[in-house]
Amino acid sequence: MTSHRRGPWRIVFLAALSAAAVVFMLPFVWLISASLREPGYVFSPGLLPLPFRPENYHEALNAVPLPLWLFNSLLVGVAAAVSVTLSSAWVAFGFAYFRFPGRDLLFGLVLATMMLPFAVTMIPTYLIWSELRLADTQVPLWAGNLFGSAFYIFLLRQFLLSLPRDLFEAARVDGASYPGLFWRVAFPLIRPALLVVLVFEFKASWTDLMKPLIYLRDESLFTLPRGLKVVLDRFGYGGEQDWHVVLAGSVIATIPMIIVFFLGQRHFIQGIATTGRKG
Repeated sequence: MTSHRRGPWRIVFLAALSAAAVVFMLPFVWLISASLREPGYVFSPGLLPLPFRPENYHEALNAVPLPLWLFNSLLVGVAAAVSVTLSSAWVAFGFAYFRFPGRDLLFGLVLATMMLPFAVTMIPTYLIWSELRLADTQVPLWAGNLFGSAFYIFLLRQFLLSLPRDLFEAARVDGASYPGLFWRVAFPLIRPALLVVLVFEFKASWTDLMKPLIYLRDESLFTLPRGLKVVLDRFGYGGEQDWHVVLAGSVIATIPMIIVFFLGQRHFIQGIATTGRKG
């Protein structure tokens, strides 16, 4: 297609992307606007925060310990993301580098675990943590990631398969051990894919409500999703109908993930674009 023909299609494509971006941004824009309105005008039509009342955020911070829940979510999210990234990378490296009988069958069994719904393993997993006397702690929210994730193992294995095997063979000739192959050769080259896993898992942990509902009873241990459930019950449905507090808390819970994405946006997109390309 010639350049003069590509011009109109490019304009149409960019216009469609812009329209889609506006549609996807509208709910968040409304959330911010509604969180800055007077209590009686929260659900008024329009996107302008009128009457303007930024004190809603101060009220939300005084009503519940949002900073503590924010810290708990950050702590659990980092632990979950780092543990699953390192453990999945180790397993993926084994499946990508080593060649042994039954490797494909074993890899297929690992992938088959993705077909097990969370509801099937929820009760047995709780009983295990209960026997270990860790049911009312934050440990069950992230410690299971020490055993890796089938999805992330598949993702990282595909990335590792795109690396030239000659790099690893040359390192072996130079006397590198198998852990050395991973840390000195593979690890620096798969950083974009590792960042994808980090962001995916951090986001999954940050928005997870089910596990905190199952394991946490002490309000001082709550993560943000579990805390927002308390805010919704106390100030939303069945509560005091102070929706401005609920919406202000929702904005506070959403902004950190947006910051994380924008900080790692370039590497994140690079990892998504190159993962799965096998050379």
